[in-house]
Parts: sequence; C-alpha cells; structure tokens
Amino acid sequence: MPSTFAENKAVQFAQPTQLPETEEQRQAWLQANKHWWETNPMRYDWLAKIPHPEFTREFYQEIDSRFFANTHEYLPATKIPFDALIDFDALPHQKVLEIGVGNGSHAQLLATYAKDFTGIDLTDYGVKSTSKRIEIFGLKNARILQMNAEDLKFEDASFDFVWSWGVIHHSANTRQILKEIHRVLKPGGVFKAMVYYRSFWSYYTYAVLLGIFKGYFFKGDSLHESAQRMTDGAIARSYSQREWRQELEDGGLQCQEIRIMGLKCAILPLPGSRLKYAILDKVPNRVSRFMTNNLRMGSFIVSSATKPS
Repeated sequence: MPSTFAENKAVQFAQPTQLPETEEQRQAWLQANKHWWETNPMRYDWLAKIPHPEFTREFYQEIDSRFFANTHEYLPATKIPFDALIDFDALPHQKVLEIGVGNGSHAQLLATYAKDFTGIDLTDYGVKSTSKRIEIFGLKNARILQMNAEDLKFEDASFDFVWSWGVIHHSANTRQILKEIHRVLKPGGVFKAMVYYRSFWSYYTYAVLLGIFKGYFFKGDSLHESAQRMTDGAIARSYSQREWRQELEDGGLQCQEIRIMGLKCAILPLPGSRLKYAILDKVPNRVSRFMTNNLRMGSFIVSSATKPS
C-alpha cells in the first residue's frame, strides 16, 4: 500500500457516504480529488514498478496484464475480460461513455468493440495517457475528453451504455453524477458501475485492525478516518447494498442487479506486502472467489441499472 494512501485526504469528509454541504466544500473536495489522482495514477505498480517507458505500447500492455490478472480472481472471463458484465455482442450498435478512464484499460477494451466510444477523466494525466493509448492502438472511433462527471457536456439521451469502474465513489458529489448519467442515457439505456462496499469484513475489520496496529485510534482518528487511510483517493465513499440501491433510484435509475465482488487480497486483513501476496498465491481463485463474492467479504459493489423507457 503506497504511503500516499494516508496523505492528501479531503478535509471534513467525516462519514462513509457524506455529500458536500456547500458549494465551497464541493469545490474543495473536487480539487483534492483531482490532485490525488494526478499524483497517484492507477498503474498497479504497488509491489513492482512498470518496467517500460511511460506511454508506450509495452507500458499499456503491462498495466493490462496486471489489471486483468487481478480481475480474473473474482470475475473470470469466458473469452474477453469483463464479458460476464459487458454485453460485447451489443456494443457494435451502441454509443458508449466511460466515466474515469485512468490509464485506459477499459477504454481500449470498450472502444475495440463499440460503435462509438467517449471516455472522460477529471485529470490531465488520465486524458493524456488514455489519448496516447488510443493513438498507439489505432482506435479511430474513440475520443477522450477532460471533464467533470458532475457536469457532463453532452446532450440529453446521448448514450446507450455508460460504464464506470471504481471511480464515482471518489467524486465530490456522487449523487450529482448519477443524475447526470440518467440525463445523458437514452431511455432503456444501461449503466454499469463498481463502487466500494462497506461490509463487516472489508471495511470494519480492516479499519479496526489498522486503527489499532498503526496507532491511528491513539492519535484520535475515528473508525471512518482509519478506513480512509487504507483507501485510495482523497475521498472514498463506501456503501451498503441498500444505500447504493437508494442512490441509484434517487438519481432516477432503476437498479436491476447488485453483486458483491472483491480482490483476493481482501480475504487476508494484513497490510499489502510481498509476504501477504506470497501467502495468497497459495489460495486457489475459486476459494477466494467464494469468500469475496458468495460470502460477501469483498470490497466491491457491482451494479447494473437502466434508465426507464
């Protein structure tokens, strides 16, 4: 776990699903979030650095190799990564929007099959990196734009499918993003997302152990503050299943399905280290998947929702 996980957090974010109370607070959280992801882009390089020059074909292939290997732990693919969640047969007829492109693993995956792909990111880094990836891999149907998802610059009913993986819970105002997604989706359009799950195991157990053994409780941290220290982003909301279903409905979206998933590392409540991952390598994926997904020890809520016709 990078030391920066415990730094540069948004101030006054005091509850797991808290929304900003004023416009001033929203702007402060927005800037804190942008700064965090500009300086800590998701590259899956916590234990080993990417051994290739940044923004090269090999750089992106290495990121994808690590990311999709992680994904296989809890969401094994039949032919294409994420084909258990994404209807790749439908994509050639669809206009697709991704919210939060990062280094572009999902952007390339979606753009390869979609009729038309638009990816947005709050950060300069995400736009630069994913734009370079799109150029390198020759995806002519894709455009990457810098944009705040709380204020989407698209006309109503512009997209058939909206995708966001591990992004919108980090925003200044997640609820506003859901309202914007509802607005830009076509009637009958689909929104699929992953946000963080506030479970007994992946949230409370980890937060308590970290608070005790790292001494955060003795420094005056609350349980929530201890949990934030172990999580990426300046803000990291985490929801119960009921809370997330209600958020979708409050945004005008009709929840179709909620599933719990999670990385294998979630089953062992120890800080990230080579020792931890050496132990986890001995655990078969089918065993860890049963624990994270079936026993709901994972830290992801994966949801599917539609805009009512």
